[in-house]
Amino acid sequence: MSIPRIVVAGTHSGVGKTTVASGLMVALARKGLSVAPFKVGPDFIDPSYHALATDRPGRNLDAFLSGEELIAPLFAHGSQGADVAIIEGVMGLFDGKGGGGELASTAQIAKLLRAPVLLVLDASAMARSAAAVVHGYATFDPEVNLAGVILNRVGSPTHEKMLREAIEPIGIPVLGVLRRDARAATPDRHLG
Repeated sequence: MSIPRIVVAGTHSGVGKTTVASGLMVALARKGLSVAPFKVGPDFIDPSYHALATDRPGRNLDAFLSGEELIAPLFAHGSQGADVAIIEGVMGLFDGKGGGGELASTAQIAKLLRAPVLLVLDASAMARSAAAVVHGYATFDPEVNLAGVILNRVGSPTHEKMLREAIEPIGIPVLGVLRRDARAATPDRHLG
């Protein structure tokens, strides 16, 4: 599995993972790259967005349904002919089937694929506390490679500056910022 890849994870559901993952897929596709899109879990809605963004089938990676031994082969199959793979996580980075383990979590998939993680953080109503959240996610499981953070729902340039200054000492780079914009909001969907 030598294809470049990244997992787009969130601190929890509703933080903007789908927006960031789909936006990243579109941006890379517009640069002429073939992007292999994946979604952790049995979701069928987000992979349809991914397919629109990449003109490739959106595929699921679910260690609960398929077993962890099939994640790498499923990933390799879905990545054939692609230049890069983007894997959108499910719920929060460490949330899986049960409360006590990592089964079917985004973290488990990232570790199985040896993929770096881009963490999406809803930074609204936060300043220095954002650094504590990022620090917690970066250190909770040392086997997860938290490579960077995307700050979502940032209110102003001043708010962004406070967040960047708070997070910088942790050593996790802020790779992007999305401003709060009600026009870009989409309602959450329930898969049940």
